[in-house]
Amino acid sequence: VKVAVVGAGVIGLSTAVCIAEGLPFSSVTILSEKFSPDTTGDGAAGILIPEQRWFRDTFDHLRGIIETPEAPEAGVFFSSGCLLYKEVPSDPNPYWANHVFGYRAMSDREMRRFPNHKFGQAFTSIKCECLRYLPYLITFVLFNRFRKAGGQIKREKVTDLQQLVNSYDVIVNCSGLGSRLLVGDEGVYPVRGQILKVHAPWVKNFIGGGDGGGRAYIYPGIDYITVGGTRQVDDWRLEVDMKDTEGIMERCCQLEPSLRKAQVLEEWVGLRPGRRNPRVESEWLQAGQRRVILVHNHGHDGCGGAGEEESS
Repeated sequence: VKVAVVGAGVIGLSTAVCIAEGLPFSSVTILSEKFSPDTTGDGAAGILIPEQRWFRDTFDHLRGIIETPEAPEAGVFFSSGCLLYKEVPSDPNPYWANHVFGYRAMSDREMRRFPNHKFGQAFTSIKCECLRYLPYLITFVLFNRFRKAGGQIKREKVTDLQQLVNSYDVIVNCSGLGSRLLVGDEGVYPVRGQILKVHAPWVKNFIGGGDGGGRAYIYPGIDYITVGGTRQVDDWRLEVDMKDTEGIMERCCQLEPSLRKAQVLEEWVGLRPGRRNPRVESEWLQAGQRRVILVHNHGHDGCGGAGEEESS
């Protein structure tokens, strides 16, 4: 079975690997105009915040990588910290509490550090840095296992899926925001995210906003700390906005005042592939007398690891 995966972000590469490993009699080809370090995911902090029901599978998969010698090259490691809420959530013991390590509600003493918040959840999750993880997928997985199964990687801009019908039996659309034009999915829209990469090695634990919104978060990484952010719907700007930079630093310094001493290494902007619901479904695609299966896997917003601070 010949399979084409369109898109080489974290969704596309992960999908290609799953198909190649799960279907040993398939030949998978990845088609994409851009590869790491030029994907949206390359700027994402990549912390696993449990927002989707499939979070547990992702957590267990990445935990398996942590337990191998390749973990440093993959950029995958355990990260401890907290989520803060301005109001006490209706369910202080969420369904995902048993999926992470050491979940607990924060004490009143701990919450005094954050006077603008009423509730906090402390736990250990996993951080997956796409700047390392995407090259890992290509180097350690695709070349070692993927190509043994007959897979190929092609740098190619796909503008019409019907042009692939005669060459493949299955087409998987992982084009993210590009699905708006590629398959006419008008439900896909950009969610602009701006972040800063700062040098502050004394900050060890993550701090995120459990209320959502993506306007204040601090995620320590291997080489730098990612602080953010913005969630600007239908905003196509890829230029750095200095007002956003100032707002990000102000909000994050309220959570961690020591960041005022941090050195800003880089400012970065990316567009998350927003959608009311992720599109994970199949349909038939026909060109002439030939009909093939088209599977959509896009619209994950910041929960693909390819767009925001979170992966699920």
